[in-house]
Amino acid sequence: MEQSFISRSAQETLCIGQKIGSLLIDLHPIIGLFGDLGAGKTTLLKGIIYGAAGIDSQDVCSPTFNYLNIYQGKLSSVYHFDLYRLLDATQFVSAGFDDFFYLKGLCCLEWAEKIDSLLPKETIRIYMTHLNEAQRQIVVMGLHV
Repeated sequence: MEQSFISRSAQETLCIGQKIGSLLIDLHPIIGLFGDLGAGKTTLLKGIIYGAAGIDSQDVCSPTFNYLNIYQGKLSSVYHFDLYRLLDATQFVSAGFDDFFYLKGLCCLEWAEKIDSLLPKETIRIYMTHLNEAQRQIVVMGLHV
């Protein structure tokens, strides 16, 4: 199933993320975010993580320099990856990060295109694109509601 949203601000992106996250409670999914630099991936994830795990968006930050942040939510853990600096999928596997796909919790991957070939088929894929300076299109695939 495919769902599409248009966001006109960071606040709208956060709210869209919260709506998506509220559909994920107790599912323990893998979420791959795809999009250019500045598309709003981290902002959307802040909303998703809040909606799914109740973690305040102020407490969520992109783990660009260490690849992974782990948060403890109300019901489960959240594994938040930022793969921007990752060289390739082999580096991801060598670090043992693919093990996080099989843990109970929410696994979120910014820059998922870096490891697209490794993503399990049930991964929820979210594509973010700039429409113009202020607007973003958010396309969610694989979320069955």
